Amino acid sequence: MNKNIKLAIWSALVTLVLIALPSVIHYAPQLVGKSFTDQQGFKYTMEQVYDELSVSVLNPIDLKKAEKELSVSKDEIDEYRERYGTLSEQLDSIQQQYIDQIKEAKSDKNETLLLALVKERNAKLDDIQQNFSNNSHVEDKIRAEKAKELARSIKEMEISLQQDVPIAYNLVNTETGERFTKGEIEVMSLFQQDFDETKGYFKADSAVYDNDYIEYGSGAESISNPPQYFEGTLIVPSDAAVMGSLAEENDNFIRGKYMIYALWVIGLLALVALLTVMKFRKEWVLNSRFAPAYSRWKIDVKVIVLLATGLIVASYIQSTIFSLINRFSYLGLGTIGNMVVGFLLIGTLFTALLAFQTVHLFEQYRKPGILEKAWRESFTMQFARDLRDVFSNRTIGVQLILLLIIFFLAGIGLVGGFMAPELLVIYAICVLFVALPALFIFIKKAAYLNRILAATNDMAAGHLTQAIPVKGKSSLAKHAANLNNLREGVRVSINEQAKSERLKTELITNVSHDLRTPLTSIITYTDLLKDETLSTEERAKYVGILDQKSQRLKTLIEDLFEVSKMASGNLEINKQRVDLNQLIQQALAEHAEEFAGQDLQIRTTLPDMPVFAMVDGQKWWRVLDNLLINIWKYSLPGTRVYVNLQQLGSNARIVLKNVARYELGDNTEELFERFKRGDESRQTEGSGLGLAIAQSLVELHGGKMEVEVDGDLFKVTIDIVSG
Repeated sequence: MNKNIKLAIWSALVTLVLIALPSVIHYAPQLVGKSFTDQQGFKYTMEQVYDELSVSVLNPIDLKKAEKELSVSKDEIDEYRERYGTLSEQLDSIQQQYIDQIKEAKSDKNETLLLALVKERNAKLDDIQQNFSNNSHVEDKIRAEKAKELARSIKEMEISLQQDVPIAYNLVNTETGERFTKGEIEVMSLFQQDFDETKGYFKADSAVYDNDYIEYGSGAESISNPPQYFEGTLIVPSDAAVMGSLAEENDNFIRGKYMIYALWVIGLLALVALLTVMKFRKEWVLNSRFAPAYSRWKIDVKVIVLLATGLIVASYIQSTIFSLINRFSYLGLGTIGNMVVGFLLIGTLFTALLAFQTVHLFEQYRKPGILEKAWRESFTMQFARDLRDVFSNRTIGVQLILLLIIFFLAGIGLVGGFMAPELLVIYAICVLFVALPALFIFIKKAAYLNRILAATNDMAAGHLTQAIPVKGKSSLAKHAANLNNLREGVRVSINEQAKSERLKTELITNVSHDLRTPLTSIITYTDLLKDETLSTEERAKYVGILDQKSQRLKTLIEDLFEVSKMASGNLEINKQRVDLNQLIQQALAEHAEEFAGQDLQIRTTLPDMPVFAMVDGQKWWRVLDNLLINIWKYSLPGTRVYVNLQQLGSNARIVLKNVARYELGDNTEELFERFKRGDESRQTEGSGLGLAIAQSLVELHGGKMEVEVDGDLFKVTIDIVSG
């Protein structure tokens, strides 16, 4: 059997059980061992019979006496007077009613009719005038109408007593001894009620309410006699169950009762089937074609739909149970069959849907952590996060909430204004002084936001020349200012990127040039050495050149590796306490001959006391060596070089100044770029890495190195923590 068919059968059986078994609790007290006369409907019918019997037979109202006792209020008088309009309107209406008839009687010269019409008209006119001038006149007319209505009500009760329920009674007034009888009370009865001192006397209340003038339950006037008490017996003959209106109701009750019994049996059989041959299998719903789509739903949507489905099933079961007895009692068998099929189809559908959701929820979220993850991804949590983000900027959050409240109240106020026009004035004032200013502010901020978005789109497209206007101190203005800062940062970044690309191109060019020059010389002189006719002096000369160029190539490659190590952070620093004063003097002595060869005069300003710093002596020697080599290579011959060392607080400062041989320009930052030289023609020896290596070593020691250019004056300043 197909799994869908099995699920449908299982759902139908569950629906039957859910309807049948709870109905036992609801209907058993009123059906089991009970007859038609035990039902509330019959008891209510008998209460009506008692009221009608009291008014029409046992304690009738004296209409003439009641008419005199009827009261008339001022409101009733005013309503009667103006029932058909004001005095002038009523007089004019009467005149218009008779004008054509009187004209016709005159034209026919029918004096008798004419006199009768005029008399009738004048009588009505006089009656209307008396209505507005004489209260007693109106009171008498209203009292007569009330008496007429009372008589009609009592007559209707008498007729109803004769037609509704056949009764027989033998009742005696406990006070006067008067006896009232009807029919035989000794016959077999469908219903019998005895009245005596023990069981209670029959209380004959004769209160009658006039529907046109007296409001029920309002404490208003009622026409009644003092209650009379009777003892005796009242029965409904058993013949009433065979013929008449009670017979039909009795038959309907019996049919409904036994159909309820049949439903209980069917429900019990369905429960047995569910526990034996039709046990539920989760595979019926897990392999459904709707399962993949349902599994993608958010968990809060699933829970809401599940609760809604459960509520529908519960409401459907409850309404079905409460309507069973009426449907089984008063509908035809064909209609009942269609009803049962319809109920089962609806119940089966929603029960299957409920089972599908319940099983899938349990299976999908029973593994640890899945439920928590699903809840974090739910619409509810997303809304909570969005709400939190709305108030991350409290100003925007509060303004948004206020706008929503104002527009919501404006909508409610508009509806209230249509329902109560007197509120339109208050609504107009609120709209004028609250809603319209709020709308103006909202449109202004929305327009400003759109301008910011348009400017942002221009920025994204690469148009960075025009700044976003910053207006006021609102959050949007701050956002615009931040975007302007971002625009400036992007512009600077683009310029830096262009500069980086240019320097990268120069780097490749310079590296290629510096490596190719010694390599070309090595290749050339190697080829020359292959000539066997060379003399010993020439061969020694060529070997010397090869050695020189090889050392040059070795220096370039070592500098490249060293720069690479420093860039990657793999260079080891072994710090120790070093006297910078002594280190500078040693470095100057090392290069004294080279400075003398360039006719450079060294001027030193060194302290008398040692200046110590925690540095790697070998690496710091490399810093000084690179800087001094840079000076004698690129200084103008015949000039002075200044070397200073001084203690500034907790720092030691080294300053080197010289006059450059080549024009340096104003951009000192590029001098730290790798393979950058002051000699743009690259005619001097050097790797172009000297300053870059020196700066990297200083920074690795936690120091700072700056270069300044003032015309041809080249100045290097190094600050390092002393100690």
